[in-house]
Amino acid sequence: MENSKITQPEDIRISQIIDANLDRAREGLRVLEDWARFALGKEDFVIRIKNFRQILGKNHLEIYKVSRNHIKDHCKGLSHSEQINRKSPYKIISSNSARVQEALRVIEEFSRGRNNKLSKIASEIRYEIYTLEIDLLNFNARRRAKSIINENNLYSITDHRENLLEIIEKILLGGVKIIQYRFKDGNDLDHLKKAIEIKSLCKKYNSLFIVNDRVDIALASDADGVHLGQDDIDIISARKLLGYSKIIGVSANNSTDITNALKEECDYIGIGPVFHSSTKKNKDPLGVDKIKYLTKDINIPWFAIGGINKENISFLKNYGINKVAIVSGLLNAEDPKEEAIIILKELSYENQS
Repeated sequence: MENSKITQPEDIRISQIIDANLDRAREGLRVLEDWARFALGKEDFVIRIKNFRQILGKNHLEIYKVSRNHIKDHCKGLSHSEQINRKSPYKIISSNSARVQEALRVIEEFSRGRNNKLSKIASEIRYEIYTLEIDLLNFNARRRAKSIINENNLYSITDHRENLLEIIEKILLGGVKIIQYRFKDGNDLDHLKKAIEIKSLCKKYNSLFIVNDRVDIALASDADGVHLGQDDIDIISARKLLGYSKIIGVSANNSTDITNALKEECDYIGIGPVFHSSTKKNKDPLGVDKIKYLTKDINIPWFAIGGINKENISFLKNYGINKVAIVSGLLNAEDPKEEAIIILKELSYENQS
């Protein structure tokens, strides 16, 4: 390192700046590391972040540490009101990524010409953090979506309605947390416009928005995920297009399709039809016994679908089927909000014999 001795007040101030920002960068990295470790369980992220911390620690030279008490810091303890708003994991990840990036930029600038090795290290890690932040946020978004899928037993699927947005909002007000936009006819511009509107509604009620079949519409509307049929694009190709921030659900009605879906790492499965269904007129119902057989070894969330309504939910629950997807049973209700409340209450009621 050039100028290995602090001889001038200017040197001391610069060493203090580098010292403070090395601390900031390593502290911010530790926050990101612990999130990757305990919340996401991503070993590769943990190793990557830990390596950054170790490199910065190795280059946190004694000359920087001894400068701390040479000049009094009159701004110590200053904070900003925005800090108390960092309550969600998303905000914590973003704010700490920014903290690391900003600290590294300061180190890069002030160490240039004095410690070129450190300046280069700071620059290289800073660019790595830009990508890491996106990766962490993507995995966090998918984690949130998977959590909602796990924790909620009622999945609402749409069909064509003139007043669809009004119905969806009532369903959301009734407590439903998963909405799938299903469409078969019409033009893509109209579907995209509708998808964006439904996405906005779901965001308002902190609910998931899933697009049926169409990966392109899901991406363009920033949906939380896509639901694929057996005749749609395969899961692996969909994942390449969607990245890891979105969830992927799959329809299946036989053991081969279920095995393939699990092998390709989908996030949930829709299995049916259980009963006769107006949306699956060309498919024979599987019945509850077949459903139970097909699902006995599934280790991810799955939803029974097809002809389900409030009248037959208790029957399904007696067979241990607790997660259901409903189309007309909600959309055709005189009061979709009240219908959603009733069905959710029925699903949560412990009535199995």
